[in-house]
Parts: sequence; structure tokens; C-alpha cells
Amino acid sequence: MTTEKALVIFSGGQDSTTCLIQAIRQYGRENVEAITFQYGQRHNIELEKARSIAADLGIPQTLLDLTLMQQVTRNALMDETAAIQTGENGLPNTFVDGRNALFLLYAAIYAKSRGIRHIITGVCETDFSGYPDCRDVFIKSMNVTLNLAMDYAFQIHTPLMYLTKAQTWALADEMGVLDYIRTHTHTCYLGTEGGCGECPSCVLRERGLAEYLAGKSR
Repeated sequence: MTTEKALVIFSGGQDSTTCLIQAIRQYGRENVEAITFQYGQRHNIELEKARSIAADLGIPQTLLDLTLMQQVTRNALMDETAAIQTGENGLPNTFVDGRNALFLLYAAIYAKSRGIRHIITGVCETDFSGYPDCRDVFIKSMNVTLNLAMDYAFQIHTPLMYLTKAQTWALADEMGVLDYIRTHTHTCYLGTEGGCGECPSCVLRERGLAEYLAGKSR
């Protein structure tokens, strides 16, 4: 186990919780922190889940207010009156322009102030909604940019980048926390407790779980 410190970008969802638990095992509970962003998301129940999980796991959590994003962009993830749908370009209108870029920037600023070099985010380009800022090429470019901008050797880790949702559930099961993640995390864009089963995020989550459990039972 390393003695280096890690900061996990933590939403309270399936992916970030998996990453948080994995980080605790890799770096040690005393070397891990979580950072959570409030940006005007309609599913703000995830903030409650994030607080609860961080407290349950004994991890310090910092909540940053980025609601200023509401002044510069519009999307269905930040507008409760908008219907969630997929555009002609195949991109869901839940995509928030610049969100992950801002998350990584503020996480990096915070990490440097704390002497943390490892930043962990649960983005994935294998089984996702098509968001361009979840791609590996974007993360690598941000890693270079942040290192140059702050003259600091950040390492951005994306342990789920090439995993399908089924494989992410398998990872949770391998760590012995599948049931914990099923019952404690929130994914639904509509903010429905337990999930609406219809939004893109719920569909990905439940389809992946079904695939994993079906394969496990064979």
C-alpha cells in the first residue's frame, strides 16, 4: 500500500463510489479525500448520497459550489422542466459543456493545496452516454494542461475508462461491495430514489447489472 495521497472526484454514484472504495484499498483510508461538486444538477439527491457514503466510509469530503455554471450553459441535467432526450448528433441533452474540465481544474487546485498528486475520476468511454469529456484523450490532455498550468506533477487516474458497466459491477463484487453500491449510490438523472429505470443513466446502470448477474449465474 502506498503512502501517497489521492483525491477522488465523488458524486455519490455507482462509478465514483467504486473508485472511492478502490482508492481506500490502494492508498489507505488516511490518505484519501473526496471532492464533490454542486453545479445545479436536478438530481441533487446525489449530493445527499455522497455526504452519507463519505461519512460512512470515514473519508473527508469537500463540497464545492459551482452553481455559477447555470449562468453560462443550459442543458436537461440542470433544468427540471426539460425532457431528457437524445439529439440528432446522438448526444443526450444531459451533457453539460465543460463540466469535467471544471471538475478536474478545481480538483487539481484543491489537490495541490493539500499536497495531493493523484486525482481519481470515474469517467468511462466504453459503456457510456457519448459524452466527449469522458474520453481518454480528453483526460490525458487535461493531465498535461494541469501539469503545465501549475508546474505540479499531477496524475489523473481513470480506473473505469475501458470497463463496461457489467465489468464495473464485477469490480465492485470482487471488492465485496456490490450490495453496498447497489443500495447506497444514486445514478438517476431525474433524482428518483432507487432510479426511474428510464433515463440514460438508469438504463446503463441496470443493463450492466443485469449482464453481470446473468454471466455470474452461468
